[in-house]
Amino acid sequence: MSEQKYGADIVTDSLVNHGIDLVFGIPGAKIDRLFETLEHPKSGQKVPKLIVARHEQNAAFMAQAFARITGKTGVVIATSGPGVGNLVTGLMTASAESDSVVAIGGQVPRRDLYRLTHQSTNSIALFNPITNFSSEIQDPNNISEILANAFAAANGAKKGAAFVSLPQDIDDAPVDIDALAQVPMAKQGAASLADLDWLAGKIKQAKLPVLLVGARASDDQSVAALHKLLNQVSLPVVETFQGAGVISRDLEEASYFGRIGLFRNQTGDKLLQQSDLVITLGYDAIEYEPRNWNKENNLNIVALDTTPVQIDNNFVPQRQLIGDLSQSIDLLTERINGYQLPDASQKNLHDLKTDLRLSNEPTYTPAEGNLNHPLTVIKSIQAHVTDDMTVSTDIGSHYIWMARHFKSYVARHFLISNGMQTLGVGLPWAMTAAMVRPNAKSVSVSGDGGFFFSAMELETAVRLNLNTVHIVWNDNAHYDMVKFQEEMKYDGESAGVDFGNIDLVKYAEAFGAKGLRVTTPADLDAVLDEAFATQGPVVVDIPVDYSHNYELGSQLIQGEG
Repeated sequence: MSEQKYGADIVTDSLVNHGIDLVFGIPGAKIDRLFETLEHPKSGQKVPKLIVARHEQNAAFMAQAFARITGKTGVVIATSGPGVGNLVTGLMTASAESDSVVAIGGQVPRRDLYRLTHQSTNSIALFNPITNFSSEIQDPNNISEILANAFAAANGAKKGAAFVSLPQDIDDAPVDIDALAQVPMAKQGAASLADLDWLAGKIKQAKLPVLLVGARASDDQSVAALHKLLNQVSLPVVETFQGAGVISRDLEEASYFGRIGLFRNQTGDKLLQQSDLVITLGYDAIEYEPRNWNKENNLNIVALDTTPVQIDNNFVPQRQLIGDLSQSIDLLTERINGYQLPDASQKNLHDLKTDLRLSNEPTYTPAEGNLNHPLTVIKSIQAHVTDDMTVSTDIGSHYIWMARHFKSYVARHFLISNGMQTLGVGLPWAMTAAMVRPNAKSVSVSGDGGFFFSAMELETAVRLNLNTVHIVWNDNAHYDMVKFQEEMKYDGESAGVDFGNIDLVKYAEAFGAKGLRVTTPADLDAVLDEAFATQGPVVVDIPVDYSHNYELGSQLIQGEG
Protein backbone atom coordinates (compact mmCIF):
# COMPACT_ATOMS: atom_id res chain seq x y z
CA MET A 1 0.00 0.00 0.00
CA SER A 2 1.38 3.40 -1.01
CA GLU A 3 1.98 6.12 1.57
CA GLN A 4 -0.70 8.74 2.07
CA LYS A 5 -0.16 11.92 0.10
CA TYR A 6 -1.02 15.36 1.42
CA GLY A 7 -1.50 18.74 -0.16
CA ALA A 8 2.14 19.55 0.56
CA ASP A 9 3.22 16.57 -1.55
CA ILE A 10 1.25 17.85 -4.53
CA VAL A 11 2.92 21.24 -4.11
CA THR A 12 6.43 19.76 -4.15
CA ASP A 13 5.58 17.37 -6.99
CA SER A 14 4.23 20.32 -8.99
CA LEU A 15 7.42 22.28 -8.37
CA VAL A 16 9.55 19.35 -9.50
CA ASN A 17 7.40 18.88 -12.61
CA HIS A 18 8.07 22.55 -13.47
CA GLY A 19 11.83 22.01 -13.25
CA ILE A 20 12.31 23.70 -9.89
CA ASP A 21 15.34 22.41 -8.01
CA LEU A 22 15.88 25.30 -5.57
CA VAL A 23 13.41 27.17 -3.36
CA PHE A 24 13.88 29.93 -0.80
CA GLY A 25 11.88 30.74 2.29
CA ILE A 26 11.16 30.77 6.02
CA PRO A 27 8.70 28.36 7.69
CA GLY A 28 5.77 29.00 9.99
CA ALA A 29 2.89 27.12 11.54
CA LYS A 30 0.42 27.70 8.70
CA ILE A 31 2.68 26.14 6.09
CA ASP A 32 4.88 23.83 8.13
CA ARG A 33 3.85 20.58 6.39
CA LEU A 34 5.27 21.93 3.13
CA PHE A 35 8.59 22.66 4.84
CA GLU A 36 8.54 19.24 6.48
CA THR A 37 8.06 17.68 3.06
CA LEU A 38 10.92 19.73 1.59
CA GLU A 39 13.38 18.78 4.32
CA HIS A 40 12.13 15.25 5.07
CA PRO A 41 10.75 13.78 1.85
CA LYS A 42 9.37 10.27 1.70
CA SER A 43 11.63 7.52 0.44
CA GLY A 44 12.14 8.01 -3.29
CA GLN A 45 10.32 11.36 -3.32
CA LYS A 46 12.08 14.07 -5.30
CA VAL A 47 11.87 17.59 -3.87
CA PRO A 48 13.63 20.91 -4.54
CA LYS A 49 16.49 21.95 -2.27
CA LEU A 50 15.38 24.37 0.43
CA ILE A 51 17.42 27.49 1.26
CA VAL A 52 16.32 28.95 4.58
CA ALA A 53 16.83 32.72 4.68
CA ARG A 54 16.79 35.15 7.62
CA HIS A 55 14.05 37.42 6.26
CA GLU A 56 11.23 36.73 3.80
CA GLN A 57 12.04 39.87 1.81
CA ASN A 58 15.56 38.60 1.19
CA ALA A 59 14.22 35.16 0.27
CA ALA A 60 12.09 36.86 -2.40
CA PHE A 61 15.17 38.75 -3.65
CA MET A 62 17.04 35.45 -3.88
CA ALA A 63 14.22 33.92 -5.91
CA GLN A 64 14.20 36.96 -8.18
CA ALA A 65 17.95 36.65 -8.77
CA PHE A 66 17.53 32.95 -9.51
CA ALA A 67 15.03 33.85 -12.23
CA ARG A 68 17.14 36.62 -13.75
CA ILE A 69 20.34 34.58 -13.80
CA THR A 70 19.00 31.21 -14.94
CA GLY A 71 16.02 32.20 -17.07
CA LYS A 72 13.94 29.74 -15.02
CA THR A 73 11.30 30.52 -12.41
CA GLY A 74 12.33 31.51 -8.91
CA VAL A 75 10.22 30.14 -6.06
CA VAL A 76 9.81 31.59 -2.57
CA ILE A 77 7.72 30.21 0.29
CA ALA A 78 6.55 32.03 3.40
CA THR A 79 4.05 31.56 6.18
CA SER A 80 0.85 33.52 6.73
CA GLY A 81 0.37 37.08 7.97
CA PRO A 82 3.69 38.90 8.35
CA GLY A 83 5.42 36.15 6.40
CA VAL A 84 3.52 36.92 3.20
CA GLY A 85 3.55 40.62 4.06
CA ASN A 86 7.33 40.58 4.00
CA LEU A 87 7.26 39.23 0.44
CA VAL A 88 5.63 42.37 -0.95
CA THR A 89 8.77 44.36 -1.76
CA GLY A 90 10.48 41.40 -3.42
CA LEU A 91 7.48 40.47 -5.58
CA MET A 92 6.84 44.09 -6.51
CA THR A 93 10.45 44.37 -7.63
CA ALA A 94 10.28 41.13 -9.62
CA SER A 95 7.14 42.23 -11.47
CA ALA A 96 8.53 45.69 -12.20
CA GLU A 97 11.78 44.24 -13.52
CA SER A 98 10.30 41.33 -15.52
CA ASP A 99 11.67 38.47 -13.43
CA SER A 100 9.54 35.33 -13.18
CA VAL A 101 8.87 34.41 -9.54
CA VAL A 102 6.20 32.18 -8.01
CA ALA A 103 5.49 32.84 -4.33
CA ILE A 104 3.57 30.38 -2.17
CA GLY A 105 2.19 31.90 1.00
CA GLY A 106 0.68 30.14 3.97
CA GLN A 107 -2.81 31.03 5.06
CA VAL A 108 -5.17 30.31 7.96
CA PRO A 109 -7.54 27.34 7.50
CA ARG A 110 -10.42 28.07 5.15
CA ARG A 111 -12.94 28.23 8.02
CA ASP A 112 -11.01 31.19 9.46
CA LEU A 113 -10.41 33.14 6.26
CA TYR A 114 -12.79 35.93 7.08
CA ARG A 115 -12.51 35.83 10.85
CA LEU A 116 -10.32 38.05 12.98
CA THR A 117 -8.06 35.14 13.79
CA HIS A 118 -4.34 34.87 14.30
CA GLN A 119 -2.53 35.89 11.05
CA SER A 120 -5.70 36.01 8.97
CA THR A 121 -4.88 38.26 5.99
CA ASN A 122 -6.52 38.84 2.63
CA SER A 123 -3.24 38.05 0.93
CA ILE A 124 -4.58 37.59 -2.60
CA ALA A 125 -5.94 41.16 -2.47
CA LEU A 126 -2.58 42.32 -1.15
CA PHE A 127 -0.70 40.87 -4.11
CA ASN A 128 -3.22 41.40 -6.86
CA PRO A 129 -1.95 44.90 -7.88
CA ILE A 130 1.74 43.90 -7.97
CA THR A 131 1.72 40.47 -9.58
CA ASN A 132 0.69 38.87 -12.87
CA PHE A 133 -1.43 36.33 -10.96
CA SER A 134 -2.86 36.10 -7.43
CA SER A 135 -5.08 33.22 -6.34
CA GLU A 136 -6.01 31.14 -3.33
CA ILE A 137 -6.40 27.37 -3.41
CA GLN A 138 -9.82 26.34 -2.13
CA ASP A 139 -9.78 22.63 -2.98
CA PRO A 140 -6.87 20.20 -2.56
CA ASN A 141 -7.65 18.72 -5.97
CA ASN A 142 -6.91 22.11 -7.55
CA ILE A 143 -3.43 22.60 -6.07
CA SER A 144 -1.51 21.55 -9.15
CA GLU A 145 -3.68 23.36 -11.68
CA ILE A 146 -3.45 26.66 -9.78
CA LEU A 147 0.32 26.32 -9.49
CA ALA A 148 0.53 25.50 -13.20
CA ASN A 149 -1.37 28.67 -14.02
CA ALA A 150 0.83 30.67 -11.65
CA PHE A 151 3.94 29.46 -13.49
CA ALA A 152 2.33 30.28 -16.83
CA ALA A 153 1.45 33.81 -15.70
CA ALA A 154 4.94 34.42 -14.29
CA ASN A 155 6.49 33.39 -17.60
CA GLY A 156 4.26 35.22 -20.05
CA ALA A 157 5.40 37.70 -22.68
CA LYS A 158 5.91 40.20 -19.85
CA LYS A 159 7.40 38.17 -17.04
CA GLY A 160 6.76 38.95 -13.41
CA ALA A 161 5.66 37.56 -10.07
CA ALA A 162 2.74 35.27 -9.29
CA PHE A 163 1.28 34.55 -5.84
CA VAL A 164 -0.54 31.46 -4.59
CA SER A 165 -2.18 31.39 -1.16
CA LEU A 166 -2.11 27.95 0.46
CA PRO A 167 -4.54 27.60 3.42
CA GLN A 168 -3.25 25.41 6.22
CA ASP A 169 -6.00 22.82 5.84
CA ILE A 170 -5.21 22.53 2.11
CA ASP A 171 -1.54 22.01 2.92
CA ASP A 172 -2.54 19.30 5.43
CA ALA A 173 -5.35 17.71 3.38
CA PRO A 174 -5.06 14.03 2.36
CA VAL A 175 -5.14 13.73 -1.44
CA ASP A 176 -5.23 10.83 -3.87
CA ILE A 177 -4.41 12.68 -7.10
CA ASP A 178 -1.12 13.24 -8.92
CA ALA A 179 0.47 16.54 -9.77
CA LEU A 180 0.02 17.76 -13.33
CA ALA A 181 2.87 17.52 -15.76
CA GLN A 182 4.28 20.81 -16.97
CA VAL A 183 2.49 22.20 -19.98
CA PRO A 184 5.04 23.58 -22.48
CA MET A 185 4.87 27.34 -22.77
CA ALA A 186 3.31 28.72 -25.91
CA LYS A 187 6.05 29.93 -28.24
CA GLN A 188 5.97 33.16 -30.21
CA GLY A 189 7.02 33.41 -33.79
CA ALA A 190 8.85 36.38 -35.22
CA ALA A 191 7.27 39.76 -35.75
CA SER A 192 5.34 40.42 -38.96
CA LEU A 193 7.53 39.94 -42.05
CA ALA A 194 5.93 42.97 -43.66
CA ASP A 195 6.83 45.07 -40.63
CA LEU A 196 10.40 43.73 -40.66
CA ASP A 197 10.69 44.67 -44.35
CA TRP A 198 9.43 48.14 -43.47
CA LEU A 199 11.93 48.50 -40.60
CA ALA A 200 14.80 47.34 -42.79
CA GLY A 201 13.87 50.09 -45.25
CA LYS A 202 13.79 52.68 -42.48
CA ILE A 203 17.26 51.64 -41.27
CA LYS A 204 18.71 51.85 -44.79
CA GLN A 205 17.30 55.36 -45.13
CA ALA A 206 18.52 56.50 -41.72
CA LYS A 207 21.69 58.48 -41.11
CA LEU A 208 22.18 57.45 -37.50
CA PRO A 209 20.02 54.51 -36.37
CA VAL A 210 20.56 53.53 -32.72
CA LEU A 211 19.59 50.39 -30.82
CA LEU A 212 18.30 50.97 -27.28
CA VAL A 213 18.47 47.58 -25.56
CA GLY A 214 16.48 46.82 -22.42
CA ALA A 215 16.05 43.94 -19.99
CA ARG A 216 13.72 41.79 -22.11
CA ALA A 217 16.40 41.61 -24.82
CA SER A 218 19.07 40.34 -22.40
CA ASP A 219 18.14 36.64 -22.51
CA ASP A 220 20.66 34.28 -24.11
CA GLN A 221 18.80 33.82 -27.39
CA SER A 222 18.18 37.53 -27.98
CA VAL A 223 21.77 38.43 -27.11
CA ALA A 224 23.13 35.79 -29.51
CA ALA A 225 20.94 37.20 -32.29
CA LEU A 226 22.03 40.76 -31.45
CA HIS A 227 25.71 39.77 -31.62
CA LYS A 228 25.12 38.13 -35.01
CA LEU A 229 23.50 41.33 -36.27
CA LEU A 230 26.29 43.57 -34.96
CA ASN A 231 28.99 41.35 -36.46
CA GLN A 232 27.40 41.89 -39.85
CA VAL A 233 26.11 45.45 -39.53
CA SER A 234 27.89 47.97 -37.33
CA LEU A 235 25.25 49.89 -35.37
CA PRO A 236 25.61 51.92 -32.17
CA VAL A 237 24.02 50.39 -29.07
CA VAL A 238 22.91 52.02 -25.84
CA GLU A 239 22.08 49.76 -22.88
CA THR A 240 19.60 50.48 -20.13
CA PHE A 241 20.96 49.73 -16.69
CA GLN A 242 19.04 46.44 -16.65
CA GLY A 243 20.23 45.60 -20.15
CA ALA A 244 23.84 45.72 -18.97
CA GLY A 245 26.23 43.26 -20.58
CA VAL A 246 24.51 42.68 -23.92
CA ILE A 247 27.61 43.97 -25.76
CA SER A 248 30.56 41.56 -25.70
CA ARG A 249 34.23 42.57 -25.53
CA ASP A 250 34.80 42.06 -29.24
CA LEU A 251 31.87 44.35 -30.09
CA GLU A 252 32.63 47.05 -27.51
CA GLU A 253 34.71 49.38 -29.66
CA ALA A 254 32.33 49.49 -32.60
CA SER A 255 28.96 49.23 -30.89
CA TYR A 256 28.98 50.18 -27.20
CA PHE A 257 28.04 53.75 -26.32
CA GLY A 258 27.26 53.44 -22.65
CA ARG A 259 24.16 53.04 -20.53
CA ILE A 260 21.33 55.38 -19.75
CA GLY A 261 19.26 55.79 -16.61
CA LEU A 262 18.37 58.26 -13.88
CA PHE A 263 19.93 61.51 -15.16
CA ARG A 264 20.00 62.81 -18.72
CA ASN A 265 23.68 63.67 -19.01
CA GLN A 266 25.37 60.55 -20.29
CA THR A 267 27.01 59.71 -23.61
CA GLY A 268 24.09 57.44 -24.48
CA ASP A 269 21.66 60.31 -23.90
CA LYS A 270 23.66 62.50 -26.29
CA LEU A 271 23.62 59.77 -28.92
CA LEU A 272 19.87 59.25 -28.70
CA GLN A 273 19.30 62.97 -29.00
CA GLN A 274 21.18 62.98 -32.32
CA SER A 275 19.62 59.83 -33.75
CA ASP A 276 17.10 59.93 -36.56
CA LEU A 277 15.85 56.39 -35.78
CA VAL A 278 15.74 54.82 -32.32
CA ILE A 279 14.96 51.09 -32.28
CA THR A 280 14.07 49.82 -28.83
CA LEU A 281 14.77 46.13 -28.17
CA GLY A 282 12.97 44.60 -25.20
CA TYR A 283 12.82 48.01 -23.54
CA ASP A 284 10.39 48.72 -20.71
CA ALA A 285 9.64 52.33 -19.82
CA ILE A 286 10.26 51.64 -16.13
CA GLU A 287 13.96 51.14 -16.93
CA TYR A 288 14.39 54.84 -17.86
CA GLU A 289 11.34 56.96 -18.50
CA PRO A 290 10.88 58.16 -22.10
CA ARG A 291 10.24 61.68 -20.80
CA ASN A 292 13.94 61.74 -19.95
CA TRP A 293 15.61 60.32 -23.05
CA ASN A 294 12.96 61.70 -25.44
CA LYS A 295 12.40 64.99 -23.60
CA GLU A 296 11.85 67.01 -26.78
CA ASN A 297 9.45 64.33 -28.04
CA ASN A 298 10.98 64.47 -31.50
CA LEU A 299 12.60 61.06 -31.89
CA ASN A 300 11.48 58.54 -34.50
CA ILE A 301 10.96 55.36 -32.49
CA VAL A 302 10.28 51.76 -33.50
CA ALA A 303 9.73 49.11 -30.81
CA LEU A 304 10.78 45.46 -31.12
CA ASP A 305 9.49 43.49 -28.18
CA THR A 306 7.74 40.39 -26.92
CA THR A 307 4.78 42.37 -25.64
CA PRO A 308 3.06 45.64 -26.61
CA VAL A 309 4.71 48.67 -25.02
CA GLN A 310 3.07 51.17 -22.73
CA ILE A 311 2.27 54.23 -24.78
CA ASP A 312 2.86 57.63 -23.22
CA ASN A 313 3.30 61.21 -24.40
CA ASN A 314 7.03 60.68 -24.97
CA PHE A 315 6.90 57.11 -26.26
CA VAL A 316 4.74 56.74 -29.34
CA PRO A 317 6.47 54.24 -31.65
CA GLN A 318 5.85 54.49 -35.38
CA ARG A 319 5.26 50.75 -35.25
CA GLN A 320 5.45 47.93 -32.75
CA LEU A 321 7.03 44.71 -33.98
CA ILE A 322 5.84 42.10 -31.51
CA GLY A 323 7.15 38.54 -31.41
CA ASP A 324 10.09 36.41 -30.39
CA LEU A 325 13.03 38.80 -30.26
CA SER A 326 15.77 36.43 -31.38
CA GLN A 327 13.80 35.36 -34.44
CA SER A 328 12.86 38.96 -35.26
CA ILE A 329 16.46 40.15 -34.96
CA ASP A 330 17.72 37.28 -37.15
CA LEU A 331 15.21 38.15 -39.88
CA LEU A 332 16.09 41.83 -39.60
CA THR A 333 19.78 40.98 -39.97
CA GLU A 334 19.09 39.26 -43.28
CA ARG A 335 17.29 42.36 -44.50
CA ILE A 336 19.88 45.01 -43.61
CA ASN A 337 23.05 43.09 -44.38
CA GLY A 338 25.46 45.43 -46.14
CA TYR A 339 24.16 48.64 -44.56
CA GLN A 340 26.85 51.07 -43.47
CA LEU A 341 26.61 54.26 -41.47
CA PRO A 342 27.43 57.41 -43.46
CA ASP A 343 30.93 58.85 -42.97
CA ALA A 344 29.56 61.88 -41.12
CA SER A 345 27.77 59.63 -38.64
CA GLN A 346 30.90 57.54 -38.09
CA LYS A 347 32.83 60.75 -37.30
CA ASN A 348 30.09 61.70 -34.85
CA LEU A 349 30.30 58.29 -33.18
CA HIS A 350 34.07 58.65 -32.88
CA ASP A 351 33.58 61.90 -30.96
CA LEU A 352 30.95 60.28 -28.71
CA LYS A 353 33.29 57.37 -28.02
CA THR A 354 35.92 59.88 -26.86
CA ASP A 355 33.28 61.49 -24.64
CA LEU A 356 32.48 58.07 -23.14
CA ARG A 357 36.14 57.35 -22.37
CA LEU A 358 36.67 60.74 -20.73
CA SER A 359 33.64 60.20 -18.50
CA ASN A 360 35.42 57.23 -16.91
CA GLU A 361 38.29 59.37 -15.60
CA PRO A 362 38.28 60.93 -12.09
CA THR A 363 37.52 64.64 -12.12
CA TYR A 364 38.63 65.52 -8.59
CA THR A 365 41.01 64.53 -5.82
CA PRO A 366 39.36 63.21 -2.63
CA ALA A 367 39.25 65.82 0.09
CA GLU A 368 40.64 63.50 2.78
CA GLY A 369 43.61 61.17 2.57
CA ASN A 370 41.70 58.05 3.65
CA LEU A 371 38.91 58.46 1.11
CA ASN A 372 38.66 56.82 -2.32
CA HIS A 373 37.32 58.36 -5.52
CA PRO A 374 34.31 56.34 -6.81
CA LEU A 375 35.91 55.83 -10.24
CA THR A 376 39.12 54.57 -8.63
CA VAL A 377 37.08 52.00 -6.69
CA ILE A 378 35.31 50.93 -9.90
CA LYS A 379 38.62 50.54 -11.73
CA SER A 380 39.93 48.31 -8.96
CA ILE A 381 36.75 46.19 -8.91
CA GLN A 382 36.94 45.97 -12.71
CA ALA A 383 40.51 44.70 -12.52
CA HIS A 384 39.51 41.93 -10.11
CA VAL A 385 36.32 40.77 -11.85
CA THR A 386 36.42 38.24 -14.69
CA ASP A 387 33.68 37.73 -17.25
CA ASP A 388 32.42 34.57 -15.55
CA MET A 389 31.84 36.38 -12.25
CA THR A 390 28.51 37.92 -11.31
CA VAL A 391 28.36 41.46 -9.92
CA SER A 392 25.19 42.59 -8.12
CA THR A 393 24.78 46.22 -7.16
CA ASP A 394 22.51 47.53 -4.46
CA ILE A 395 20.89 50.96 -4.56
CA GLY A 396 22.60 54.16 -3.43
CA SER A 397 25.06 56.65 -4.83
CA HIS A 398 27.41 53.77 -5.64
CA TYR A 399 24.74 52.32 -7.96
CA ILE A 400 24.73 55.45 -10.12
CA TRP A 401 28.52 55.30 -10.46
CA MET A 402 28.58 51.54 -11.07
CA ALA A 403 25.70 51.53 -13.56
CA ARG A 404 27.40 54.22 -15.63
CA HIS A 405 31.01 53.13 -15.46
CA PHE A 406 31.40 49.44 -14.58
CA LYS A 407 31.90 47.37 -17.73
CA SER A 408 30.15 44.06 -18.15
CA TYR A 409 30.50 41.93 -21.25
CA VAL A 410 28.11 39.07 -20.51
CA ALA A 411 24.37 39.65 -20.18
CA ARG A 412 22.84 39.06 -16.75
CA HIS A 413 26.23 39.02 -15.06
CA PHE A 414 25.83 42.61 -13.83
CA LEU A 415 22.55 42.77 -11.91
CA ILE A 416 20.91 46.12 -11.21
CA SER A 417 17.53 47.05 -9.75
CA ASN A 418 16.49 50.05 -11.81
CA GLY A 419 12.77 49.43 -12.13
CA MET A 420 12.09 49.77 -8.41
CA GLN A 421 15.52 50.90 -7.21
CA THR A 422 15.03 48.56 -4.27
CA LEU A 423 17.40 48.87 -1.31
CA GLY A 424 18.85 45.63 -0.01
CA VAL A 425 18.99 43.50 -3.17
CA GLY A 426 22.78 43.43 -3.57
CA LEU A 427 23.82 40.77 -1.04
CA PRO A 428 20.85 38.35 -1.57
CA TRP A 429 21.31 38.53 -5.35
CA ALA A 430 25.00 37.79 -5.01
CA MET A 431 24.27 34.85 -2.73
CA THR A 432 21.98 33.29 -5.32
CA ALA A 433 24.61 33.85 -8.01
CA ALA A 434 27.10 31.98 -5.83
CA MET A 435 24.64 29.08 -5.57
CA VAL A 436 23.84 28.76 -9.28
CA ARG A 437 27.27 29.77 -10.59
CA PRO A 438 29.47 28.03 -8.01
CA ASN A 439 32.60 27.98 -10.17
CA ALA A 440 33.03 31.75 -10.11
CA LYS A 441 33.26 34.38 -7.39
CA SER A 442 30.09 36.35 -6.77
CA VAL A 443 30.48 40.06 -6.01
CA SER A 444 28.00 42.51 -4.54
CA VAL A 445 28.34 46.25 -4.01
CA SER A 446 26.30 48.37 -1.62
CA GLY A 447 26.40 51.53 0.42
CA ASP A 448 26.58 51.43 4.19
CA GLY A 449 22.88 52.31 4.29
CA GLY A 450 21.55 49.71 1.87
CA PHE A 451 23.82 46.99 3.26
CA PHE A 452 21.90 46.85 6.51
CA PHE A 453 18.60 46.24 4.74
CA SER A 454 19.78 42.66 4.16
CA ALA A 455 23.02 42.31 6.14
CA MET A 456 21.50 39.62 8.36
CA GLU A 457 21.83 37.26 5.38
CA LEU A 458 25.57 37.13 6.06
CA GLU A 459 24.61 34.32 8.43
CA THR A 460 23.02 32.44 5.54
CA ALA A 461 26.08 33.06 3.36
CA VAL A 462 28.38 31.75 6.11
CA ARG A 463 26.11 28.75 6.82
CA LEU A 464 26.18 27.80 3.14
CA ASN A 465 29.87 28.77 2.74
CA LEU A 466 29.07 30.90 -0.29
CA ASN A 467 31.97 32.32 -2.26
CA THR A 468 30.94 35.98 -2.08
CA VAL A 469 32.74 39.31 -1.82
CA HIS A 470 30.52 42.12 -0.57
CA ILE A 471 32.01 45.58 -1.08
CA VAL A 472 30.58 48.43 0.98
CA TRP A 473 31.09 52.01 -0.24
CA ASN A 474 31.15 53.74 3.13
CA ASP A 475 30.31 57.45 3.23
CA ASN A 476 30.27 57.62 7.03
CA ALA A 477 26.64 56.89 7.79
CA HIS A 478 24.44 58.72 5.27
CA TYR A 479 21.76 57.75 2.78
CA ASP A 480 23.81 59.67 0.27
CA MET A 481 21.76 59.04 -2.87
CA VAL A 482 18.92 60.87 -1.16
CA LYS A 483 21.24 63.35 0.55
CA PHE A 484 22.93 64.83 -2.52
CA GLN A 485 19.68 65.10 -4.48
CA GLU A 486 18.00 66.88 -1.56
CA GLU A 487 20.95 69.26 -1.33
CA MET A 488 20.62 70.04 -5.04
CA LYS A 489 16.91 70.80 -4.62
CA TYR A 490 16.91 72.58 -1.26
CA ASP A 491 19.90 74.96 -1.34
CA GLY A 492 22.35 72.58 0.25
CA GLU A 493 19.99 71.24 2.91
CA SER A 494 19.12 67.59 3.47
CA ALA A 495 16.76 65.79 5.82
CA GLY A 496 16.32 62.29 7.19
CA VAL A 497 19.56 60.96 5.73
CA ASP A 498 21.77 60.35 8.78
CA PHE A 499 22.14 57.17 10.79
CA GLY A 500 24.59 55.57 13.23
CA ASN A 501 28.02 54.31 12.23
CA ILE A 502 28.72 50.59 12.54
CA ASP A 503 32.10 48.87 12.46
CA LEU A 504 31.65 46.78 9.32
CA VAL A 505 34.69 44.60 9.95
CA LYS A 506 33.52 43.61 13.42
CA TYR A 507 30.00 43.09 12.10
CA ALA A 508 31.24 40.68 9.42
CA GLU A 509 33.42 38.83 11.89
CA ALA A 510 30.49 38.43 14.29
CA PHE A 511 28.76 36.35 11.59
CA GLY A 512 31.87 34.26 10.89
CA ALA A 513 32.70 36.09 7.66
CA LYS A 514 36.01 37.78 6.92
CA GLY A 515 36.00 41.55 7.38
CA LEU A 516 38.52 43.79 5.59
CA ARG A 517 38.98 47.56 5.49
CA VAL A 518 40.76 49.85 3.04
CA THR A 519 42.66 52.24 5.30
CA THR A 520 44.22 54.38 2.54
CA PRO A 521 43.67 54.51 -1.24
CA ALA A 522 47.12 53.00 -1.72
CA ASP A 523 45.85 49.80 -0.05
CA LEU A 524 42.77 49.40 -2.25
CA ASP A 525 44.13 46.90 -4.76
CA ALA A 526 45.91 44.82 -2.12
CA VAL A 527 42.80 44.57 0.06
CA LEU A 528 40.69 43.47 -2.91
CA ASP A 529 43.42 40.97 -3.83
CA GLU A 530 42.97 39.40 -0.38
CA ALA A 531 39.18 39.54 -0.60
CA PHE A 532 39.04 37.79 -3.98
CA ALA A 533 41.57 35.17 -2.86
CA THR A 534 39.48 34.26 0.21
CA GLN A 535 37.15 31.29 0.18
CA GLY A 536 33.78 31.97 1.75
CA PRO A 537 31.98 35.23 2.52
CA VAL A 538 34.00 38.46 2.75
CA VAL A 539 32.91 42.02 3.55
CA VAL A 540 35.14 44.91 2.45
CA ASP A 541 34.74 48.38 3.94
CA ILE A 542 35.88 51.11 1.51
CA PRO A 543 35.61 54.75 2.62
CA VAL A 544 34.55 56.88 -0.37
CA ASP A 545 34.43 60.56 -1.17
CA TYR A 546 30.96 61.51 -2.40
CA SER A 547 31.55 65.25 -2.12
CA HIS A 548 31.13 65.72 -5.88
CA ASN A 549 28.05 63.58 -6.31
CA TYR A 550 26.07 66.63 -7.34
CA GLU A 551 27.92 66.34 -10.66
CA LEU A 552 25.97 63.13 -11.33
CA GLY A 553 22.75 65.12 -11.52
CA SER A 554 24.12 68.26 -13.14
CA GLN A 555 25.02 69.38 -16.66
CA LEU A 556 21.85 67.77 -17.96
CA ILE A 557 21.19 67.87 -21.68
CA GLN A 558 18.83 70.76 -22.13
CA GLY A 559 15.92 70.90 -24.46
CA GLU A 560 12.31 71.84 -24.78
CA GLY A 561 9.63 69.43 -23.74
